[in-house]
Amino acid sequence: MIMGFSGGSVVPPAVATAILLLLGLAAAASAQLSATFYDASCPSALATIKSAVTAAVSKEPRMGASLLRLHFHDCFVQGCDASVLLADTANFTGEQTAFPNANSIRGLDVIDTVKAQVEAVCTQIVSCADILAVAARDSVVTLGGPSYTVPLGRRDSTTASLSLANNDLPPPTSDLADLVGNFSRKGLSTTDMVALSGAHTIGQAACTNFQSRIYGESNINAAYAASLQANCPQSGGDGNFAPLDVATPNAFDNAYYGNLVSQQGLLHSDQQLLNGGSTDALVSTYASSATQFSADFAAAMVSMGNIGVLTGSQGQIRLNCAKVN
Repeated sequence: MIMGFSGGSVVPPAVATAILLLLGLAAAASAQLSATFYDASCPSALATIKSAVTAAVSKEPRMGASLLRLHFHDCFVQGCDASVLLADTANFTGEQTAFPNANSIRGLDVIDTVKAQVEAVCTQIVSCADILAVAARDSVVTLGGPSYTVPLGRRDSTTASLSLANNDLPPPTSDLADLVGNFSRKGLSTTDMVALSGAHTIGQAACTNFQSRIYGESNINAAYAASLQANCPQSGGDGNFAPLDVATPNAFDNAYYGNLVSQQGLLHSDQQLLNGGSTDALVSTYASSATQFSADFAAAMVSMGNIGVLTGSQGQIRLNCAKVN
């Protein structure tokens, strides 16, 4: 249903035309992405990215979650255009100091290293946006998760937006309806949302993001809450972290969903996926079937990677991911 129109309403012709035009533009943009985009122009691009990402994640497993999160936080703000990588300028305040990113996004130095290595083999051919998409996939694979083909050909934005980052990235306090709506506005299904949430099978969260849950919510395993309280006081606790997946924090698997079944979701938004709502059955499916989770996660990552992409002559290929050419 298009927002603002009920099922029985007649959509005005002008509005219908505008909607079809927007959908057509979105489809055209995603159709321009291709898995073979760099085969002729930079045939060693993917191998170069994989080598650098594998080295970084092998050195610090948490970096895999950080690189995956960078791609997510990029795509949900202005689309997958590497806007999250832009440092502030006199013309705009970027996304890195937005509430969901401030003091929490990591891996910018790794992306800079990857970009430098790619530039050394083919100058100004591979976009920072594509590097983020491929680095996310390679991080997942390095930690034991599924591989999938990444469509390529994104170009980089020339601006970024603090306000959009604050508005469009779902906070850890989100209820199920908030999550469904947030992902739907990006063209992603509820299945995509639940599958992408499985990225929380790796990584960590700061105490301040789960304080209210472990001290004030009832749908949490008591022993689990007590173990978290030992390192996360009811006030303060800045700088203290806990793994998002208590079972296998450095392995990309389906254990995250088993945690939800046991009421051991770290964030409020995590446990909302299994809390008597419409996504309970899907969580149970993923908890019992690693194969189904892997397939749905891979498909959802490709769908997310198509959000708002710049292609053709749009945007640019940044020489330095942190600044516009």
